[in-house]
Amino acid sequence: MSDVDPTKPSIARVYDAFLGGKDNYEVDREVVRGVRKAAPEAADLAVENRAFLIRACRFLAAEAGITQYLDCGSGLPTAENTHQVVQRIDPDARVVYVDNDPLVLAHGRALLEGSRTAVVVAADIFEPEKLLRNEVVASHLDWSKPIALLQLGTLHHYNGEHLRTRRDIMRAYLDALAPGSYVAVSHFLDPEDEYSATARKMEDMFLHSMMGSGTFSTKAELQDLFNGLEMVDPGLVRCVDWRPDGPRAGELNAAQRCIAGGVAHKP
Repeated sequence: MSDVDPTKPSIARVYDAFLGGKDNYEVDREVVRGVRKAAPEAADLAVENRAFLIRACRFLAAEAGITQYLDCGSGLPTAENTHQVVQRIDPDARVVYVDNDPLVLAHGRALLEGSRTAVVVAADIFEPEKLLRNEVVASHLDWSKPIALLQLGTLHHYNGEHLRTRRDIMRAYLDALAPGSYVAVSHFLDPEDEYSATARKMEDMFLHSMMGSGTFSTKAELQDLFNGLEMVDPGLVRCVDWRPDGPRAGELNAAQRCIAGGVAHKP
């Protein structure tokens, strides 16, 4: 892990800090403190993102019958990783995790050592054509059959819109997927209501921190990422409202209102 730089925050370590993990440095915790100044409950951005991942993967494995998963920007291992959720339903489900954070790669390889069904690949998820040519990505998954593409909490950290839009990045992935595939996306949300100001304050804290990324987008902007695919009920909604496990306990806080997710099907 010689490539780990403790003087610069990393997206994976900041999420780990939000979730109360131990694989982070003071510089990562400083980002968390800054965002919490805008919204004290900001950790729920990460909490709801992880909960959405679990419910979406459960749906994909149990109801949609998907047996292959490409998890982009997988982050540091925590409770209920993608392969653990889907392999509880289908022990033979195959998962490829993709990340470019050296700490993530080290932890992922240690976690998956000896696994024949789950692997971790070092690549830039914002360079889809290059990623899709990766030997492990190409061989571990059967691209002639349906695959679930997971972009969970990733696209809001893309800063190259002036070079290539997030929609174009997603289109490159979607074009590679076989009919019957699914896409799951979660993303920071500008709810365009009385909580918009809080969303933009959190965005400002993310963008002007040393991490330098974390864009909040409107529902219309996020819907465009699905490039016209068939949305799975209930569509693109706040993560907390996507097929919840039970009735809601109390009012939603600002952070819970500011992250959305959806799952879509490629006909």
